[in-house]
Amino acid sequence: MNTLKRRKTHQVKIDHIIVGSDAPVIVQSMTNTDTADAAATAQQVKELSDAGSEMVRITVNSPEAASKVAEIRQRLDDMGYHTPLIGDFHFNGERLLAEFPDCGKALSKYRINPGNVGKGAKGDEKFAYMIRTAAENDKAVRIGVNWGSLDQSLAKRMMDANLAATSPRPPEEVMKEALIVSALESSEKAVNLGLPEDKIILSCKVSSVQDLIQVYRDLGGRCKYPLHLGLTEAGMGSKGIVASTAALSVLLQEGIGDTIRISLTPEPGSSRTQEVIVAQEILQTMGLRSFTPMVTACPGCGRTTSTVFQELAQDIQNYLRNKMTVWRDLYPGVESLNVAVMGCVVNGPGESKLADIGISLPGTGETPIAPVYIDGERKVTLKGDNMAAEFLAIVEDYVKTNYGEGGSKRNQNRIIPILTI
Repeated sequence: MNTLKRRKTHQVKIDHIIVGSDAPVIVQSMTNTDTADAAATAQQVKELSDAGSEMVRITVNSPEAASKVAEIRQRLDDMGYHTPLIGDFHFNGERLLAEFPDCGKALSKYRINPGNVGKGAKGDEKFAYMIRTAAENDKAVRIGVNWGSLDQSLAKRMMDANLAATSPRPPEEVMKEALIVSALESSEKAVNLGLPEDKIILSCKVSSVQDLIQVYRDLGGRCKYPLHLGLTEAGMGSKGIVASTAALSVLLQEGIGDTIRISLTPEPGSSRTQEVIVAQEILQTMGLRSFTPMVTACPGCGRTTSTVFQELAQDIQNYLRNKMTVWRDLYPGVESLNVAVMGCVVNGPGESKLADIGISLPGTGETPIAPVYIDGERKVTLKGDNMAAEFLAIVEDYVKTNYGEGGSKRNQNRIIPILTI
């Protein structure tokens, strides 16, 4: 795996998960159910956890929602899911924590947005109550500053100071600085209120790729807190995926970022788990972590007018991801498996030999046979209409043989997804 030098930070313990420094970058997601519906929310947390989300944020915006958090926690525990829950508080968090103390105890982390806590002395009191509650319950806090909800009194103060300066900076630069100052000043207040430094995570989310990179580079150089990465509104479909990948890859390559979330807008009726899969694939393709076996497949060209290799590649990818809910425990290290599904003789045999297991399907005009390579050697040749099922059976046997008890690749080159202390 990639050995990029990570930014040194405090390490924050969130239940069984360690965040920061050399700990793995953690994948996070968020539900979009009504938290007051405990059954639906617990079910979606389960689905996100099955997809690989290691922490899940839930909205806590009303008495009805706050009153159900402990039940959601219990439902998940009863199902055997101990995924840490993060409470997303805005505007009324101090009141909800006061009225429903079990809510604060059931959550593993609180997310507090300084811009939405309140103004002036009253806002300070509300912030203080939430921080003290977190400290009393031994909970971590993410102080999450957002471009769209920046503390306007702070922004005005900094804009006024800039206008009075001898050489004023562009307004957009002052606004970026205000994001960072808000996060740093809020974390300083939290520490002064009794929250240990190793209970604090920071974020400064914006929706522009270049702005996000600039803000996090600056923030990372000015504090030792772990940082949560993500575009605040990535968007839908390929746009959201591309924007998130472009921004986060640059920062992760520089060792910046300790938890990530891909804030995709789901297409109507689509699964919420897509954001988890994208986050995992960013980390895995960068060589930072392994989550599920990867499939190498060619894009196709005039030599591959058949759709057989495309269908097989898709079937294999879906098969491997679905199997991981069981394989993760049965076959430690299987997440590093590499499977190649190639469409013709040009690169097919070569790529198949480089993979752990690969198949080179016949292109247009080629002999209708498909050699299968295992650990670099040609082992069997498939042909006929049942090649897909036969290849899946070969993959299944390879996994059991090599990653099962006594297997030569069991635990090999494994990056443990969650560190515990």
